[in-house]
Amino acid sequence: MSSRRSVLLGLGASALAGGARAQGAYPAKRITLIVPFAAGGSTDVIARVAARGLAEELKQQVVVENHAGAGGSLGTALIVKAPPDGTTIGMGTVSTLAINPAAYRNLPYDVTKDLAPITTIAAVPNIMSIHPAVPAKTMAEFIALAKAQPGKLSYGSSGNGSVAHLMGEQFKLATGTDLVHVPYRGMGPAISDAIGGQIAVLFDNLPTSLPQVQAGKLRALAVSGAARVAVLPQVPTFAELGLSDLDWTAFFGLVAPAATPPAAIARLHAATVTALAAPEAARALALQQARPVGNTPAEFRAAIARELARMRRAVEAAHIRIG
Repeated sequence: MSSRRSVLLGLGASALAGGARAQGAYPAKRITLIVPFAAGGSTDVIARVAARGLAEELKQQVVVENHAGAGGSLGTALIVKAPPDGTTIGMGTVSTLAINPAAYRNLPYDVTKDLAPITTIAAVPNIMSIHPAVPAKTMAEFIALAKAQPGKLSYGSSGNGSVAHLMGEQFKLATGTDLVHVPYRGMGPAISDAIGGQIAVLFDNLPTSLPQVQAGKLRALAVSGAARVAVLPQVPTFAELGLSDLDWTAFFGLVAPAATPPAAIARLHAATVTALAAPEAARALALQQARPVGNTPAEFRAAIARELARMRRAVEAAHIRIG
């Protein structure tokens, strides 16, 4: 399914931009930003923040296209196959750049060879929460409860091979507990059942679970990241609790086809970093509980490699293979 929307219409043909394009400077025409997930989710929202900023900085139209399916693999394949001229870029996430390559048997691309990292736009914490009826107020109490009742407590995820699924399996390995995985078709149904008490535990991106935690419908036990999040100052990090293996942070970044000219990558990187420094971008990302990043292409490539290695270890330990 594809939806096409113009995020910002070029800001007119200023004399400066027109002159640059006449001289063949990049970008000479509009840029397409492919989002490999449906409209309205965190990836889509963050992509549109980036698109607005890029259009402003590059003085060129940026069009967001959503191509959802196969856990983001369909849209990522479109990015890989696009002409490598800098006019097609895409969103890369921990799912598309690390989990899918680790878990899927037959991906039609190799993220380490077929994509050129541009920059990480933002990072978002993950959260572990439980239903308030679960008789545990802290992580230590929950681990003790789970060990006393092996195979009795269940956790929900947005599907097999999702971040939530792998976090759940990693939690079991790190704590020596036995939780039952219940896969759903997306986080919406999983959250509904967690609120209703049909499942005891939920692993999720912070933005989607936060309203339920703030309303008292879920009890947060830990968040990922180097520091506690401002909106939940009472909730410790996984690292504080001695669970560094669970310190997984969702990232959202820009990638391009592998053969995209280095000059175009450099221009896109510089424009994104400048855009992220704008107060409007910071406010928009804060609404998603996202922290602006803006690292270099080399740093983003290294981060992808680290996450891919981590996810391969988690997939192997949990015996997860898809497709």
